[in-house]
Amino acid sequence: MRGYAVASVVLALSAGTALAQTRPAGTPANPVVSTPPTTDPLAPQPAPGQAATTVQPVVAPPVVQLPPPVWQAPQVLELLSYIRGVGKEGLDPRDYDPAVLDAALKAGDPVAYSAVATSTFDKLAKDVALGHVRGSARVQWFVKDPDMPEGRSRTLLDQAFAGEGIAAVLDGLLPTHPQYGSLRQALAKASKTDTATVAKIRLNMDRWRWLPRDLGSRYIIVNVPGEHATLVENGVTRWKNKAIAGATKTPTPQLAVEATGVILNPWWEVPPSLSSDVAGKKGYVAVKGKDGKVQRWRQPPGPGNALGKMKFVMYNPQNIYLHDTNNRGLFDSQARFFSHGCIRTKDILDLASQLLADDGGEWNAERVQTTLAANKTVQANFVKKVPVYIVYFSVAALTDGSIVKYTDLYKRDAPVMAALMDRDGGTKPAVKSAAK
Repeated sequence: MRGYAVASVVLALSAGTALAQTRPAGTPANPVVSTPPTTDPLAPQPAPGQAATTVQPVVAPPVVQLPPPVWQAPQVLELLSYIRGVGKEGLDPRDYDPAVLDAALKAGDPVAYSAVATSTFDKLAKDVALGHVRGSARVQWFVKDPDMPEGRSRTLLDQAFAGEGIAAVLDGLLPTHPQYGSLRQALAKASKTDTATVAKIRLNMDRWRWLPRDLGSRYIIVNVPGEHATLVENGVTRWKNKAIAGATKTPTPQLAVEATGVILNPWWEVPPSLSSDVAGKKGYVAVKGKDGKVQRWRQPPGPGNALGKMKFVMYNPQNIYLHDTNNRGLFDSQARFFSHGCIRTKDILDLASQLLADDGGEWNAERVQTTLAANKTVQANFVKKVPVYIVYFSVAALTDGSIVKYTDLYKRDAPVMAALMDRDGGTKPAVKSAAK
């Protein structure tokens, strides 16, 4: 259940999809005034006979306040039309109060309806570009989305008023990835009575809006529930293979990083959470401090190394990366969630060799194999960095509009759906109100 700006109004506008569901809904102290000293006791004093110099204060440039946007009635009507049809994007028209905007327009006061239209456009533009779901509902989400920097909403309005149009400007914020378009098609085809499928499609469409609109011309994307890693170039799958992600006790987070290269014959720096499991065991090296106490454990390169023959260099605070494995038989398992969070990737040597040779790189497959055979730890860098996106999509859509459902192993769909059903995207506590 959720509260609305206008009490007792229950909106039930058609959105082009089945959304008729019940939704969750000090005085400062007086300042102490003191007389400052005539001189600063910590400031350097002029030498005898030398005049003191006065430092001129730095004056900040004035902030330019733009006048409020002035809407014409046809532009408001175009915004209303977009809101009423936004259900095809998996959003709920009721979140943008079309009845309130319509009433303001009919009242005939340009100043009043311009203010309502601007506020509504700003909220809608942010949801279209960044996703409706906010806050803690994005469990283990570490991706920065640059699509709506401060002030861009006003810039978009100026573009729309200059002739581009409201609808075109808003459409220009939608994800460009083909998978988003396929999900939109699946949503249109889904039976309105199949509320579970409709919900799955909607929440995964919103997840696409959480990502940058442009993922780059070449990138690696790992869908954890789909258990695959994919290299995409110019919108086409160039390489794809099985992946092993984190177990339920050590779930893989969602993040966006840049891979700069790979380490051949890597050492494995055992994380503190596993130190007790390897302490003192054969094949592990203790790293001691000056006091002689063991600080951490490492595993040298070799056939038994947990990282296999290679790991990607992709720094992130979560310490998640793609790597080889010494237990390749696990890739034959139907459910591949065994790791401590990192992504074990099948045939990663092939992927790395391709990327190292790209853009005129000096590392060909033969050089990679020679280095591996020498059993020396070497870092080989890509000529150009490669973005890596580790994501969590529980539904994928095929080009014909049919869908493939994956296991929601980490149970992340429920909080996303609850926030999607909430007026404010889960950023504020739910308020009990009349059902929508």
